[in-house]
Amino acid sequence: MDVKSVHKDELIALHQFMFTIKENLQKANANASFSEYEGLKVLPTQTHKSKMEHKHAIFILGEEIADAMKDIEPSAAKRISARMHELALKTEKEIDEDSERGHRKY
Repeated sequence: MDVKSVHKDELIALHQFMFTIKENLQKANANASFSEYEGLKVLPTQTHKSKMEHKHAIFILGEEIADAMKDIEPSAAKRISARMHELALKTEKEIDEDSERGHRKY
């Protein structure tokens, strides 16, 4: 699925689902760290945030979920974490470019 064709409400639903996974992982593993995601200050309930901000939060959250799962399935989690990191960097660059142009994607 092409992320560009996904509607904002669908991204927010995915963000909410992944946020629930994060909460469950934190309950199961007190050492699970989601500091980069939490530093973004973009929650799934914040519908006023842009589509791009939610997309970026999803990739950061996916990376940190994969990192938290390394003890369960080390090889798969490492690959997922690396890919999410790549996608997070890409969307961060897109956000910066949009900010420089004065655009806000919804």
